[in-house]
Amino acid sequence: MSRILIVDDEASIRETLKEILTYEGYEIDLAEDGAQALDMLRKTEYDVALCDIKMPKIDGLELLDRVKGIADDVSFIMISGHGTIETALEATRRGAYDFIAKPPDLNKLLITVRNACEKNNLVIETKVLKRKISKTHEIIGDSPAIIKIKQTIEKVAPTDARVMITGKNGTGKELVARWLHEKSNRSNMQLVEVNCAAIPSELIESELFGHEKGAFTSAIKQRIGQFERADNGTIFLDEIGDMSLSAQAKVLRALQENKITRVGGEKEIEVNVRVIAATNKDLRKEIEDGNFREDLYHRLSVILIHVPSLNERVEDIPLLAEKFVSEICEENAMPRKQLTSGAMNELKNITWSGNIRELRNVIERLVILCGDKITETDIINFANPMGGKSVNLEDIVNQYEKFQEFKDFAEQVFIDTKLRKNGWNVAKTAQEIDIQRSHLYNKIEKFSLKRKGV
Repeated sequence: MSRILIVDDEASIRETLKEILTYEGYEIDLAEDGAQALDMLRKTEYDVALCDIKMPKIDGLELLDRVKGIADDVSFIMISGHGTIETALEATRRGAYDFIAKPPDLNKLLITVRNACEKNNLVIETKVLKRKISKTHEIIGDSPAIIKIKQTIEKVAPTDARVMITGKNGTGKELVARWLHEKSNRSNMQLVEVNCAAIPSELIESELFGHEKGAFTSAIKQRIGQFERADNGTIFLDEIGDMSLSAQAKVLRALQENKITRVGGEKEIEVNVRVIAATNKDLRKEIEDGNFREDLYHRLSVILIHVPSLNERVEDIPLLAEKFVSEICEENAMPRKQLTSGAMNELKNITWSGNIRELRNVIERLVILCGDKITETDIINFANPMGGKSVNLEDIVNQYEKFQEFKDFAEQVFIDTKLRKNGWNVAKTAQEIDIQRSHLYNKIEKFSLKRKGV
């Protein structure tokens, strides 16, 4: 529920606004002048302040100046019976969200308050998301392979050299790409990520290079491609081994000439883009099989970085596990849980086919299901619930009364497992489980399945 501070030296206006906004479901506090409001803003967090301009002691415009650094997240809506364009402009210049003349129009007032609250919520959500994203940008580990990767990034990032990142699904190739961008001279510009495996082959060229209106049946308006969006920044082509040969030819031209042409267009558009690519495939074998262009491979692989599987760096598991426990407990507002030494040893003994992504999922499961201390027994019981010794299939079946409910459960687990195994390569998963790609997309939507980042 949003909390609003009403600041006005007229008691009748304060009470009227309070009555209206309380009825709309807001929590309301009142202040009779700017000095009282300033004191309340220091002590209490508010989403919105409805503030008169002409008041004794501290007027509304002075209050706007004095709350800077104290209540920067509060959206101020200024209200005045002496409103002029100059006053409104001055209030906006000093940081007000909006200006309403007295007597306020009720509909406009309610819409403005609602919009201000939504804007404030979006600001808070953005801050939370940025904190979460910044956490994922760490490359955790002290193993020789990870130290070598970090050293390579430090040397390569400040240059514009193209980089090819190889490694199995879930190893953290995306993190290497983000580090390369953040430590580069282009870090103040966009990093545009494109998952080539998740885009149907008939749409990949439009996604990368854009299209003109009327270029094909569904092209009802012009569209800017990802290369143009990444201009002066970095484009990360994930799972590039799944890109069609025709799209590969266009990417090669873009790298050679620093120019692209939209689908259905003739105009050449200059782009200044650093390209980082990643794949879980053996591109040398793909070249031999005629699925990947050798000239494009050589263009992309100026610098090669191989990210090892988790089973090749088991000494990093304790660091990763502790990091994930801290993050998951914080995200869920839970007390910090501890992994015992026996639990750590048991985690090292597991074969991690899904690599770091699988480890994080297991840690999340353990944090949710276990007590304050996560023990060796907990790892045995919960690390592999569908295949561990402690699972009784009859108990799982008995959770469902209807056949369709159990069928949906089994289908969801099956599809989610296969998608994670294939790094959310939808085309590959559909082929592997022998269903149409469109059918798989429908299942993903039906079960609200989402790809979780490393």
